[in-house]
Amino acid sequence: MVKRWFSFIGKEIRGLHEAAYLLALFALLSQVLALVRDKLLAFSFGAGHSLDIYYASFRIPDLIFVSVGSLVSASILLPYFIERFEKDKETGKSFVDAIFTVFLVIMIAVSAIVFWIAPWIIPKLLPGYAHDPALPDLILSMRIMLFSPFFLGLSNLFSSLTQMRHRFLVYAASPVAYNAGIIIGITLVYPVFGISGLAVGVALGAFFHMAIQVPFLLHEGVMPRFTARIHWHEIKRIVLTTLPRTFTLSANQLASFVLVALASLMSVGSISVFNFAFNLQSVPLTLIGASYSSAVFPTLSRLLFKGNMVEFKEKMITSAQHIIFWSMPITILFIVLRAQIVRTILGAGKFDWADTRLTAAALAIFTVSTIGQSLIVLFVRAFYAEGKTARPLLINTISACIIVVSGYFLTKAFFVFPVFKFFLEDLLKVSGQAGTSVLVLPLAYTIGVIVNTILHWWVYERIYKGFSKPVLSTLFHSFAASVIMGYAAFLSLRIFAGVFPLTKIWGVFLQGLCAGIIGLAVLVIMLIILKNKELQDVWRVLHHKIWKAPVPPAEVERM
Repeated sequence: MVKRWFSFIGKEIRGLHEAAYLLALFALLSQVLALVRDKLLAFSFGAGHSLDIYYASFRIPDLIFVSVGSLVSASILLPYFIERFEKDKETGKSFVDAIFTVFLVIMIAVSAIVFWIAPWIIPKLLPGYAHDPALPDLILSMRIMLFSPFFLGLSNLFSSLTQMRHRFLVYAASPVAYNAGIIIGITLVYPVFGISGLAVGVALGAFFHMAIQVPFLLHEGVMPRFTARIHWHEIKRIVLTTLPRTFTLSANQLASFVLVALASLMSVGSISVFNFAFNLQSVPLTLIGASYSSAVFPTLSRLLFKGNMVEFKEKMITSAQHIIFWSMPITILFIVLRAQIVRTILGAGKFDWADTRLTAAALAIFTVSTIGQSLIVLFVRAFYAEGKTARPLLINTISACIIVVSGYFLTKAFFVFPVFKFFLEDLLKVSGQAGTSVLVLPLAYTIGVIVNTILHWWVYERIYKGFSKPVLSTLFHSFAASVIMGYAAFLSLRIFAGVFPLTKIWGVFLQGLCAGIIGLAVLVIMLIILKNKELQDVWRVLHHKIWKAPVPPAEVERM
């Protein structure tokens, strides 16, 4: 059984769509576990103070991960690894060992410093907890979570090597293991150690995320090792290339940090609502945008290495078209079925109807930016494949500033201008609900993402003329069909409201499921009428390449 598992997970995959769909399959499994994780948290705590502490504990470790951990990001290192391993395996292995050693030393030093100064910096960075009796729990949980960026950073480095070998499923299985570790923390460690037990689960999940890739690296003979032989001129070159990406990710993470800091000053449960909605809207981003971008990135790097710019552009167009093709209908369905999605996934135990309404409203706002987030990931990967990290840095910095400024002024406007508050509450059907001020935070985030998408697209079109025309054609097809699909799903909700008992979660689930199925059926019919090319591609790949693809012999003999 174990041998057959590694036979599947260790197979080499080179086709763009096959890799993207199989990555999406594992991403779906990971997201299912993530939803189980959130369901357990919502059931046990609701959108309340304890869960706010848990989510607030992530902020500093996350910031360390996107800053220090990004030094070993696959999107930066993969082209360098390909270049060196194409020449000589020994040269490539020596380079990997040097990167591993430098990362290890820097991460240990940074984590130790943050561990020591945590009691001083947390009250300042999260002012809502400066005088909270639970501040010691927040500090302890954050300190435990410092293991997370360390293990995830190593996993980033390992994933560069697995993707280089086109072992996409090893890479894709890591988030599954990560969420499994967090679930273990919720179910087994929390009952013994309380809130800090949840942090232990996060650290355990990060370890699993890294460890699942180790057997394949050992088998391939590329497992990194500590070394004293470091070519500092190469490290300097990598760092100079990486720094713009580090600042890019740090800008986005700092923007999210500011939004959480603002949420800490709002009603109890605001941080939880923000994070629940953000996690739910991340499902299509993970399944579609991240899957396609990860699948195409090694190909883009190789095409650039060989100077094949025509095929590079074609791969980008195809990837963007399929991202839009999949993302648009999911975006519309998430907006129409938001209450059913939130109530079904999170609604139970201490997560009451008030929590459901707020989270559903926040989800609707976040979801508007889903397509943009997916395309941004693709554009950024393309720029990184070319080694052009300055452009994403500038654009993401502008976007992060817009998010921060929008978050601040929208929060002020919400409390100062009753008309704005009434408009937002009425639009999202949460009038009379307490804690609605949190809705300005996803609104600020969405505004920043939309600007980010427009700027990335504009810059990319200026470089590669002709990119926009075929992609906009797909956007028109997908948008037109998705709007009709959304209207059909909305009407179906009203019909099934009289069929299923909406006081029961299973009734809400069946109402949303049936409405969604009808909506999707209408979508497919509309795409067939429009003779949509992407629909034909999907059928061809699923029917001829994935289901009929043979599984090669196992490459890993034993654990």
